[in-house]
Amino acid sequence: MSEPVRMIARFTARPEQQQALRETLCALIEPTRREPDCLRYELWHNQSVPTDFTFIEEWASEAALEAHMRTPHLAVLFKKLLELDVTEPEVFKYTALESACT
Repeated sequence: MSEPVRMIARFTARPEQQQALRETLCALIEPTRREPDCLRYELWHNQSVPTDFTFIEEWASEAALEAHMRTPHLAVLFKKLLELDVTEPEVFKYTALESACT
């Protein structure tokens, strides 16, 4: 059995594109949560830096994450990011250390 994959994907909007990016990212929530093996998919908005939007994600496996990356709704996102001239998202993958810390 494979380990769950935890991800953080951070997007920074240009100030004039903040609302458009928010709408684009919000549109991902429903179809992504319906994907098999999506364990967690939350969009967070930084109240101190209003152009900062961050997804916190958890997938059942690396294969589930790879399947997510090939979905039609992510293809729409990537196209829209180009149109909005958004900087390259910062993406981080995490592994839990709980078992290694005991």
